[in-house]
Amino acid sequence: MSVFPTVEHKADFCVVGGGLSGLCAAVAAARRGARVVLMQDRPMLGGNASSEVRMWVCGAHGRGNRETGIIEELLLENEYRNPYKNYSLWDGILYEIVRKEPGITLLLNCTCQDAAMEGRRIRSVTGWQMTTQRYHRVEAGLFADCSGDSILAPLTGADWRMGREARREFGEDIAPLEADARTMGMSCMIQAREETGPRRFTAPDWAEHFEPEDLPHRIPDMDDPMENFWYMELGGTRDTIGDTEQVRDELLALAYGMWDFVKNHPTQREKNANWELDWMGILPGKRESRRYLGDVIMTQNDVRSGGAFPDVVAYGGWSMDDHDPEGFRTHGVPTIYHPAPSPYGIPYRSLYSRNVENLFCAGRNISVTHTAMSSTRVMATCAILGQAVGTAAALAARHGLTPRGVYQEQLDALQQALLEDDCFLPGFAYRPGELTRRAHYSAGGGVLTDGVNRDREGEEHGFSWPLGEALTLSWEAPEPVDSLRLVMDSDLDRYFDAQGREGRPMLHNRPRNAPEGRVPATLLRAYRVEAVTEDGETVCLCQEEENHQRLRRIPVGRRVRALRLIPLATWGAEECRLFALDVR
Repeated sequence: MSVFPTVEHKADFCVVGGGLSGLCAAVAAARRGARVVLMQDRPMLGGNASSEVRMWVCGAHGRGNRETGIIEELLLENEYRNPYKNYSLWDGILYEIVRKEPGITLLLNCTCQDAAMEGRRIRSVTGWQMTTQRYHRVEAGLFADCSGDSILAPLTGADWRMGREARREFGEDIAPLEADARTMGMSCMIQAREETGPRRFTAPDWAEHFEPEDLPHRIPDMDDPMENFWYMELGGTRDTIGDTEQVRDELLALAYGMWDFVKNHPTQREKNANWELDWMGILPGKRESRRYLGDVIMTQNDVRSGGAFPDVVAYGGWSMDDHDPEGFRTHGVPTIYHPAPSPYGIPYRSLYSRNVENLFCAGRNISVTHTAMSSTRVMATCAILGQAVGTAAALAARHGLTPRGVYQEQLDALQQALLEDDCFLPGFAYRPGELTRRAHYSAGGGVLTDGVNRDREGEEHGFSWPLGEALTLSWEAPEPVDSLRLVMDSDLDRYFDAQGREGRPMLHNRPRNAPEGRVPATLLRAYRVEAVTEDGETVCLCQEEENHQRLRRIPVGRRVRALRLIPLATWGAEECRLFALDVR
């Protein structure tokens, strides 16, 4: 019997892993009424996006394809409160969104160590919290493994794979001829800052040493705002779980050696004189390890054909970015960007275990082949996968269903819930309720109720009108309205520059002339919402002066004859632009 106490928790839904996928899963489930426990083995949330690793959030390529929902909420909050792209402030924004949800119990520094089973169902998981020297046991009806390394797979007997499939198994022409255990590797990132005068650097004696001929395809370019040393990658030829500590040591020697080359090699010394090493990552950022097997294993061919599944609950659009397992040691190019359409659909049936009845998965560990995972693994995609799983878990808890049961009985409800929460599902549109359909719009009604909350190629789905002019919804007789839903234009192309190159929401290296982040000019900053009550009185429901979010729900909670939205100011645009204005 342990001398350390065990804290007992009961929940509807337990999420193991607090990266972007686990965070979004927990928040989505709690916002839809589930009692949630989020167990995270690190002292902060965000995983590879946090200040412990500092990888920027990437997602679907192309204009108009930026991921919305909770991940857009986080990025917009960061633009508003963290214009200078400080990773510690970003950590706080990730922490805050979880702490603000009363339905979430957050267990940081808590490593999942055990799972108790009842037949093919998980009854509880137990974690060790090093800061309090306590165990935490969580009993729940539903679980999600968002840990990246899929810790619940070996603990529960869930089916999983690791490594690369043979080309013939799924007919994937970019897969190797024979199956193997190789994966993509991991990286320890570094971050640098440009100063006003020269800064010197003395490398440790255990750092690697490089000459230009040692770095084909990998000469660092501090003038490139996209330089983040991602190619300092090792471990793909080894066990990316079991060998992590040894690989980390090799990565540190590599990273210090690379910075020594930047600062001290004769070909680099003068042009990089003012650059200083600002931060060295000690926690490797991983790209690949265990993957669950679900009712569907998504393949390279599904990606290439656009993922036209009936159960689409998320989408990808990053290239099939297949890193060489040799990583930095390969003599060839470090990665091949195999083309992928953007967007392509990802099916719900790849987001739960095929043999453990109450286990979801979200993140880089979903049910995909290695080649498909080379695209689905990026963090904005992982975030919307997490939101899909959290929304499904809330539905499952409400209706007493398993993850598979949601597919069988509540698939349409799941897709509509995601669309209502401003997620984008290629090929699907939100269906406003009957109360919205009976409303008369003073302008823009057809566009604002078409259920597509972004412009698509050759199609505009937004409505614009002048600031100061009211947009009115009215009914022939008073109607009970619970809330008004607004989806604004947050400029999903905001990180593209004038030359069409796509940037990133966070800086990695920090030049002296780094641009300041700004809330998108297209967002509505100030507005007023009024209601005309059943007795004809005009009441102000909301007066917002500093809005910086895309999705807003305004409580109404009364019978009304009409609702008015009066836009007062944007963050720079001359007119107000909305994608949706509806009621429930």
